[in-house]
Amino acid sequence: MISPPTRDQVIALAGVFQACQLVDTLAQTGNISAQALHTAMTSLLDQNPTNCEAVFGSVTNLSCGIDSMAKLLTLSKRSKVPEILRYVLGVLYLERKLSANAAMLDKVGAGVAQANNQAQHFSPVHENVINNLADLYSNTISTFRFRIQVSGQSGFLQQASIANRVRCMLFAGIRAGILWHQAGGRRWHFIFYRKRILKQLEQLRREL
Repeated sequence: MISPPTRDQVIALAGVFQACQLVDTLAQTGNISAQALHTAMTSLLDQNPTNCEAVFGSVTNLSCGIDSMAKLLTLSKRSKVPEILRYVLGVLYLERKLSANAAMLDKVGAGVAQANNQAQHFSPVHENVINNLADLYSNTISTFRFRIQVSGQSGFLQQASIANRVRCMLFAGIRAGILWHQAGGRRWHFIFYRKRILKQLEQLRREL
């Protein structure tokens, strides 16, 4: 039997939801806050965190993901599946595909390490860092047969700078998915422990 979700698992999963929320916001409006972008990029670049919370800096930086996750987990079964939830399921699927492909995982790890070195000289949100990580995503994750189709305003998605940010947010979501699985998270938690996940989210909300 799968054990109930832990605080670390819910933090990591909130990171997945936040990244997917940011994908949707970029696709619909062409912009996200500087803080949200910074949190996502630093989480993507950190390959050796001390714990789940450290990846995102603090729980406060995940307020958007915590709210989005709580809202989506309380939807009626009859409700139309929102784009964000579709992105979450796609990101978790791609995370499993990546984790099962040792060669690609090594390529991603090397590419992220290179981008992290670059970020030390510039910043995690510098255009060169974003562009290089977006290219890495295109040359690795995007080669899987399954791809996440992002819906939004074509005028935004056709802009290279916005498209690259979308790829980085999807990448950040996959990175958070890896963290979730490393912490023991499984898709079964969505079925059997939804109420306990919501209770953990309420606890995290009190820490904001």
